[in-house]
Amino acid sequence: MRTLFCVALASVMTFSSAMAADTETVKKRRANLFKHDYSAAYTVQRVSVKTECFPEKLEAILAHIAVETGHKPVVTSGHRPRSGKSQHSHCLAADIRVPGVSDRTVIAAAATAPGIGGIGRYCNGIIHVDVGPKRRWVYC
Repeated sequence: MRTLFCVALASVMTFSSAMAADTETVKKRRANLFKHDYSAAYTVQRVSVKTECFPEKLEAILAHIAVETGHKPVVTSGHRPRSGKSQHSHCLAADIRVPGVSDRTVIAAAATAPGIGGIGRYCNGIIHVDVGPKRRWVYC
C-alpha cells in the first residue's frame, strides 16, 4: 500500500512539473509573438563591431536589405560612442557591405526599407544606413 502511494505521489509530481514547463513555454511563445529577432539577417565583420544596442527599426532595415538582395549584409561599423554628432554615437546607424551585390542594388534596397533615414555611400564600397532624418550623400 505504501509503495502504491509513493508511485501515485511521484506521478502527480511529474505531471505537475510537466504542466508548469508547458505553461512556461507558452508564455515564452506569446512574448515572442510581437517582438522580432532580426539579428540573424546580418553578420558582423569582426567581433569588436558593436551591434547589441541596435534598435529594432535598424535591424528591420538590415533584414529588408537581406531579403531584397538575397545576401546578408556585413556590418563593418555599428555603435561608436565617441563619434561626435554621428548617428553611430547613438547606436542608430550601421555601415555595411553586401558581398556579391553592387552598391547601387544595396542603395536601392535600402531606399525601399520602411523607416530608413540616412543613406550614404563611400568610395571604398561601404554603405551607411541609419534611422535618423531622411538624407542622402556620396563621399567620393
